[in-house]
Amino acid sequence: MQSYTIGQAARLLGVSPDTARRWADAGKVATHRDESGRRLIDGRDLAAFSIEVGQTAGGEEDPSYTSARNAFPGIVTAVKLGDVAAQVEIQAGPHRLVSLLTREAVEELGLEVGMQATARVKSTSVHIDRT
Repeated sequence: MQSYTIGQAARLLGVSPDTARRWADAGKVATHRDESGRRLIDGRDLAAFSIEVGQTAGGEEDPSYTSARNAFPGIVTAVKLGDVAAQVEIQAGPHRLVSLLTREAVEELGLEVGMQATARVKSTSVHIDRT
């Protein structure tokens, strides 16, 4: 069974190491110490706790943070739902952006034609054509 340090758990949960430490200190997630004295969280315990955190995270405390710098605020112009996947189109000024995502994500966000939304783009591969 894989175990995670407090820092690794914090990254996986999307919180600061201090927050993960406070949760561990409060007994919200079980820890044990390795031979070096580091606090570790068993993978199964972390997985269960991450589900719990995800279910209670509904925007209560901290705003959402992102490293994606390419934000295109616009209006949803099309939503095509499949059984599992969905396609969402956003018109952001002169730019038409199309995203493929899960149907579940579209439903959780409540995306509908006519509503405002922001497409965020982060890519490890960007192609540029000379015009």
